[in-house]
This record gives sequence, C-alpha cells and structure tokens, in this order.
Amino acid sequence: MKQAMIIANPSSGKEEAETHIDQIKEQLQQKGFKVETRLTEGPGDATRFAKEACDQKLDAVIAMGGDGTMNETVNGLAEQPHRPAMGVVPLGTVNDFARALNIPLEPEEAITVLGGSTKPADVAKINDHYFLNILAIGGIAEATGEVTSAQKTTLGPLAYLVEGLKTLKEKTPFPITIEADDQVYEEEALIFLAALTNSVGGFEKLAPDAEAADGFFHCFIVKDVALPKLLRIGTNLLKGDFQEDPDVLYFRTKKAKVRSSIELTANVDGDLDDPVPFDLEVLKAHIQVFA
Repeated sequence: MKQAMIIANPSSGKEEAETHIDQIKEQLQQKGFKVETRLTEGPGDATRFAKEACDQKLDAVIAMGGDGTMNETVNGLAEQPHRPAMGVVPLGTVNDFARALNIPLEPEEAITVLGGSTKPADVAKINDHYFLNILAIGGIAEATGEVTSAQKTTLGPLAYLVEGLKTLKEKTPFPITIEADDQVYEEEALIFLAALTNSVGGFEKLAPDAEAADGFFHCFIVKDVALPKLLRIGTNLLKGDFQEDPDVLYFRTKKAKVRSSIELTANVDGDLDDPVPFDLEVLKAHIQVFA
C-alpha cells in the first residue's frame, strides 16, 4: 500500500486546517494510500516532518497551509535522495505556489486532485536552503515581509499592498550587482525581484512567460525613478506589461550571484531572511506536485 503524510499548519486559513484533514484522508484512502498526520506547532516543524517522510520513503507529502508552510515543506524535500510527490492544499493569504500550478484555491477543490496525476516544478536554492516563488530586495520587499498574521487575517492580500505603499513616499534606492550566467548588471535600484513562477503576491501577470518547470529565474530590476514613473510601472504590472516597461530591466538566468555595497536583507517567499551577498540557483523540475 502507498503511504502519505499530511503536514498541516493549524493556524493557517483562519484556523480551518483541522476541519479538512478528514477530507484529505478520505481522498487519499480512495487512491490507495495509508495516511498519517503531523500538525505544526512552530517554525521548522514542516521541514522536519517532510525530511521524516523522505527518510521513510513515503510516496506523498500533503502540505496544508499558506506559502510559508509550502516553503518549509520544500526545504524538507529538496535534494533528498528520495522525494515524495507533494500535494498542496492552500489555506494562506495569497497562495502563489498553488496559483502558479493551477491548483484550485478552494481547499475542498484542491483536495480532489490529491493522489492523481503530477506535474514537475522548479525549486530555487539560496545558499544552503530553498524557496518556491519569489525573492525580493528593497524597501517595499522589507515592508511586506513585516506584515503580521493579524493584518493578513483582516485584510487578506491587501495587507501587502498597504504596507508596500507606505514606503513609496520615502523610497530609498540601493546599489546592486548581479552576476547572471555570463552577464553582469550594476544598477541603482528601488527593488529587485527573482521569480520562479508567474504569480507573485497574487499578481499572476508579473512574469507571464514563466512556467513552473522552465528552469529559470525571471529577474526584474526596477530602476531608481521619480514617483510618477513608479506609478506607471505599477500600472504596467497590473496590465501584465511589467517586463516591457522602459525603467524595468528584465532578464532570465539559471544561476546568479547577488552583491551590494550596503546591508540588505531579502524577502524570500514572504519572510525576511537572507542578508546580501548570496548565491542563487534553479533546481529544474526538482519536485513532482499533484496538480
């Protein structure tokens, strides 16, 4: 009999996770799986549970929660000798990873695809750990990384926009150097983005050409511009013309070295984590996801 582990974050989705566990078990049992459940209690739990699933050579790991739970789960799966297929039951505020893979955003619908066919997805490596969606540097990225759980519960995705807009009146450019494949980019920037998928912060048109397993970072450097031009860039983002804007530098790369002459911290999948400098690499089609 095939074996699966459910990793659930009880605090995600207005604390709805535990109400869906029985539905997931029923779905997987119908697909011939024996199921065990792990509930996270704090940071790092989902990573530890996912590593256990790899060590036990389970067939599937089902992550239920927001993008943070997905990020932790992938950090437990990545570069392990045995990697179970990953299931996604989105309960977060934005759920970019689910959006990028066309996984239904309603938990009940997402559960119906578990145990069925899979599709490959890239994983990004930053130094010695991993992420699924987006790395961002700049004042806006730092502000959105400080959004609290209470704000997300109250405002949903709007919480990120509210915090990001607060930084516009005191926008601070920063020097950045990026070595990407055989090219070097040196700019005074307002924000740098390295996206694995087309969905970032709920905007599904940021990188319209990005595919879940294309093996590339889709990188954007927003140059230091006056506020009117910045508002135009924002409008182009909403229209899906972000990478065509004259004040946005767009490129693709499989690997990158990111450097700066000042102290900067990256927002990685929604959490402020890694200080510059760091190295980036795409692990192409590294995991299989029920979708």
